[in-house]
Amino acid sequence: MKTRTAILFVCMGNICRSPTAEGVFRTRAQAAGLDLHIDSAGTHAYHIGNPPDPRSTRHAAARGYDLSAQRARKVAAEDFERFDYVLAMDHDNLEMLQRACPAQYRHKVRLFMEFASRSGSDVVPDPYYGGANGFDTVLDYIEDASDGLLAALRKT
Repeated sequence: MKTRTAILFVCMGNICRSPTAEGVFRTRAQAAGLDLHIDSAGTHAYHIGNPPDPRSTRHAAARGYDLSAQRARKVAAEDFERFDYVLAMDHDNLEMLQRACPAQYRHKVRLFMEFASRSGSDVVPDPYYGGANGFDTVLDYIEDASDGLLAALRKT
């Protein structure tokens, strides 16, 4: 029987945004004393088994977040049952998740940025093809949404 709240962060390849969200949120949840199951996955199988993008790892480490133990995986059918929150980084991934999700679990699938209050965006932009500043923007947005998600979890 599941006892901990379980949260899955999802982007396309599971090497930039979702592992960053997993690392940031895990660090902040632990600091808040919350016992949660936290994971990340991708909607595509491009990078299965690979570590996060070195740029994501480097930028996260500069802010005190360790992504080094993570490995990319693809969202699995059982994730929709196992996780209480399945949080997409953008609209494309949200739509893919909604199509794959059984009807009885669709209420779990949401945009991660619904929890943000300071960023002014409803998505976490993909930094993969951009410059270094994109990875810092991703961290800014993820820290904002993580704070909001933690506040929401404390209320439940």
